[in-house]
Amino acid sequence: MKVVAVIPSRYSSTRFEGKPLALIAGKPMIHWVYERATLASKISEVVVATDDARIVQAVRAFGGRVVMTSSAHRSGTDRVAEVAHQMGLHSEDIVINIQGDQPLVHPACFDAVVEPLLQEPELPMSTLAFPIVDRGEYTNPKDCKVVMNQQGYALYFSRAAIPLARDGGEDFPVYKHLGVYAYRIRFLESFAKLPSGQLEQIEKLEQLRALEYGYAIKVVESPYDSPEVDLPEDILRIELLIRS
Repeated sequence: MKVVAVIPSRYSSTRFEGKPLALIAGKPMIHWVYERATLASKISEVVVATDDARIVQAVRAFGGRVVMTSSAHRSGTDRVAEVAHQMGLHSEDIVINIQGDQPLVHPACFDAVVEPLLQEPELPMSTLAFPIVDRGEYTNPKDCKVVMNQQGYALYFSRAAIPLARDGGEDFPVYKHLGVYAYRIRFLESFAKLPSGQLEQIEKLEQLRALEYGYAIKVVESPYDSPEVDLPEDILRIELLIRS
């Protein structure tokens, strides 16, 4: 069984054009993410998936592997599925989908997200969550929240504050979804063929497609946060974290 990490990377973005190539402490952001993935013990190969020649050039410049994909994909997961097909991966192999805008993601996160699929042969996919410390993230639509059942499977993902206490108060745990997924190839092939779900379209969260069609998602609680770069001004915050 192989465990391959794929980093979907788009140049076009309405909020931050060319984000993967933005310099953070002198290195393109995609380089930071790629390096983090190579440090995970369970990953055998790391690949960047893109539809832009500028990203191809940048990845090759630092010695990374990159695959050119279609520009027509609905989501990063669909782009990952194309790469898995191009690589000829076996149905029982595992692919980790790593967001290209989390330059400080901890390598241990990748090993942790794979573990449920290694332990449960029938589990189709898994993902990560982090206990929210900054309550501003709880109410910010930019940060996706997740609620789980008592066995650790996802009940719902939302940009809204969930769960929401009817009678007020905040004395309960809330979780931010970290955009790292692991899929078994046989599930990924089926997932990419599914029509977009209604909830997926409303919330703009691709993982809801899996829930809407009845697939289980195991959620692993991570002790490591993974701050995202959404806007150019976020880069300074990341650089301060690097220096600290």
